[in-house]
Amino acid sequence: MLDVAVQREGDWPELDWDAIGVRAAAAAVEQTPFGELAAADAVIEIAVRLTSDDEVHQLNAQYRQKDKPTNVLSFPMVEPDLIEALTQNSDDGEVILGDIVLAHGVCANEAADKGISVEDHATHLIVHGVLHLLGYDHQGDSEAEAMESMERAALETLGIPDPYLVRED
Repeated sequence: MLDVAVQREGDWPELDWDAIGVRAAAAAVEQTPFGELAAADAVIEIAVRLTSDDEVHQLNAQYRQKDKPTNVLSFPMVEPDLIEALTQNSDDGEVILGDIVLAHGVCANEAADKGISVEDHATHLIVHGVLHLLGYDHQGDSEAEAMESMERAALETLGIPDPYLVRED
């Protein structure tokens, strides 16, 4: 079972972020070979922090040596090669998969640029972050295409349009 706890701070809109987080995480997990994690007996924990650009800027500088805010950061707690056996290695039936942090200003600006709601864009970023927690990345073209394909499929199940579709204005 997925347990997604969302902590909202600052200017993030008042929405049912816990429900949004659970739906986004489940949709992401189900697009991967690890889909059984969504319904596992063990509790798979994910923490999502909705915070300010300043906090994300500090984390990005500290952990990625990038002196700027970014839309989403993921902090996996499980090595990718151990994910398949994740539920078998839990003493108490709980496993912390990792943390995801979203920057409000960056997210809101990107949503406005795309002409979508902050909720839909944040949902996309949570899906993206969960895929990172599961070991997926977008460093090369083939990795990026595979990850974007999973994101598209997950978002489609949530009724959110393709975020990578290039629109002609």
